[in-house]
Amino acid sequence: METQALPLSGLVKLTPRQFRDDRGVFWETWRRGSLDKQLDIPADFVQENLSISKAGTIRGLHFQRNPYAQGKLIRCASGRIMDVAVDIRASSMTRGQWYGCELSDENGCQLWIPAGFAHGFMALSDQAVVEYRCTAFYHPESEGTIRWNDSEIGIEWSAREFTMPQGGPFLSSKDANAPTLSNAGWSFA
Repeated sequence: METQALPLSGLVKLTPRQFRDDRGVFWETWRRGSLDKQLDIPADFVQENLSISKAGTIRGLHFQRNPYAQGKLIRCASGRIMDVAVDIRASSMTRGQWYGCELSDENGCQLWIPAGFAHGFMALSDQAVVEYRCTAFYHPESEGTIRWNDSEIGIEWSAREFTMPQGGPFLSSKDANAPTLSNAGWSFA
């Protein structure tokens, strides 16, 4: 698996080796022990989630506060998404900065997002199936959300060959009413 450290400390893009032939494609998405030592990605994921979204849906920006903070290994099993991580660590030099990349069933790339980042994605294909492994269980009382279009963060929700739906993205009420990072009223240590 090819790994690439990204501009925000702790983020890693993973590109698996793909084996293609006339039947289709095969690749290994994760192997215990192969990434935990060299990249500090934990071997013990405790929960795996699956999300199915229609084009123009934005989910996020989500995180969990300590002591239930989650690291996430994200991949798009079917379709295409723009995946985004925002550094929300209080002591980080890159607090409030974001990184985004396209994950798809075609490129097979994955994004490792450690605890201390908010995560979100936008579905770019008619249907996008997203799977992510988490290092901590979902804990509703620790959940936090940051507004997807926080102007101080300035995420550019654009991608090749995709037009945002007229009237804006499809959002849950929780995501549509989320506070901005500066108005969230908490600090992620």
